[in-house]
Amino acid sequence: MMGKVYLIGAGPGDAGLITQKAIECLKSADVVIYDRLVNQKLLTYADKSARLIYAGKQPGKHAMIQQDINRLLVDEAMAGHTVARLKGGDPFVFGRSGEEAMALRRHGLPYEVVPGITSAIAVPTYAGIPVTYRGLASSVHIITGHEGASKQKSDIDWDVLAKLDGTLIFLMGMERLSDICSQLILYGKAERTPAAVIEQGTTARQRTIVGTLADISQRAAQEEIRSPSVIVIGDVVSLRQQLRWYEHLPLCGKVIMVTRADGQREDLARGLERLGAQVEHFPVISIKPPDDYGPLDEAIEFISQYKWLIFTSANGVESFFDRLLYHGMDSRYIAGIKVGAIGSGTYATLKQHGVIADYMPESFSTDDLASGLKEQITLGMRILLPCSDIAGLNIKQTLECAGAVVDMVTAYRTVPNAQQSQRLIDLLGDHYIDAITFTSSSTVHNFVNILGVGNVSLLDGVKLASIGPVTSAALRQYGLKVDMQADVYTIDGLIGALKEDFCNGHTI
Repeated sequence: MMGKVYLIGAGPGDAGLITQKAIECLKSADVVIYDRLVNQKLLTYADKSARLIYAGKQPGKHAMIQQDINRLLVDEAMAGHTVARLKGGDPFVFGRSGEEAMALRRHGLPYEVVPGITSAIAVPTYAGIPVTYRGLASSVHIITGHEGASKQKSDIDWDVLAKLDGTLIFLMGMERLSDICSQLILYGKAERTPAAVIEQGTTARQRTIVGTLADISQRAAQEEIRSPSVIVIGDVVSLRQQLRWYEHLPLCGKVIMVTRADGQREDLARGLERLGAQVEHFPVISIKPPDDYGPLDEAIEFISQYKWLIFTSANGVESFFDRLLYHGMDSRYIAGIKVGAIGSGTYATLKQHGVIADYMPESFSTDDLASGLKEQITLGMRILLPCSDIAGLNIKQTLECAGAVVDMVTAYRTVPNAQQSQRLIDLLGDHYIDAITFTSSSTVHNFVNILGVGNVSLLDGVKLASIGPVTSAALRQYGLKVDMQADVYTIDGLIGALKEDFCNGHTI
């Protein structure tokens, strides 16, 4: 059976600018063939079994020439595979997907084109430059700044371009910026025409320089602006000072690493991205079932003997109720048992299962929960505490000192992720990361194990953000400074601490 190829536009850089249809295509793909400018986070939408093939190109260095890419698409489709061909921007705007579609058509292979947001529009927008504006520009023209080397004569009519009143957008033109400006001036474009160059647009590393047609090339050289960059020429550039919005976001320009497990990072990542940060996912733990369900199953079977059921994390809640469901039970099974929770996230997860916690301490720590419950404990009262395999004993000991009988049962395991330490070393060695978030002591221990104790000096200059005192203590155990700690020990509290610290700057 023949496969199918989806020629997908990945957008300009910000992972949030990919379309819903593109995501669905990625999820269904057996093979993903992606380019250099594709945000790597988009690859996480692909199924874990999908093959990822890099086909990126950069000046003087091609992982694969275009003819080989065409052949690869044909071969994979003929083998019956669903192929996602992922390209930066829009696949039909200087993306050569037209050639890929032609190759597929010649072999009678089915394909679809999934449009993407082109950098020609999105990048100026993120720089506060509308490509059209009433009274300034009623047209926009997108031109390649990198014509094929085999051309003996340029297809660009500089005489026509120089006389246009609209906005001129040049893509892939940094190496020829000086020539572009010279040609436009030569054919009559005013030297005072506003011009801008935007480097790595829509990402945390976005830089924008503004000048005129006469001096923009010199300014770009002085600031060492590199590809990928978008060149904008026209009167609309003058609106940037009034309309720039992206740079005003509190975390704009910051790259923040999130170490939470897959499936748990979304709230933190989305909150940081809304404030302008670029999030680098580096999960150091995975949540797995316990090695032995026996103790948890026994506790569930004899649940009526417990007066309190205490949860210290959302993972504990999910794992416990998943096991209830496995046995054909739901929240009604724990009717009559009081429930305690640490943290608003745990409280909210309980609520999703139809349970309102009877007690939650104002300060989200196990010590405060145990202290708050001591007054309600009678001698011999039984308490069930479903938790991780590496949970601390503080809460158990405090409650037992008050007279309770506490059964701590493993509901889930926190497992170190199999990560390539070299990737982490490279990210830190390149000074790419501005801050790293830690949401539990286990994320700290696993992070340091992956990095290697001998490499912790790579964290110099990187801000470390902790969700609370226990996590902070784990960081200090390795001699690491805590630059910020959430006042309220929640994801929102951690986001707030990052925002405040980057705006003000202090170490606790």
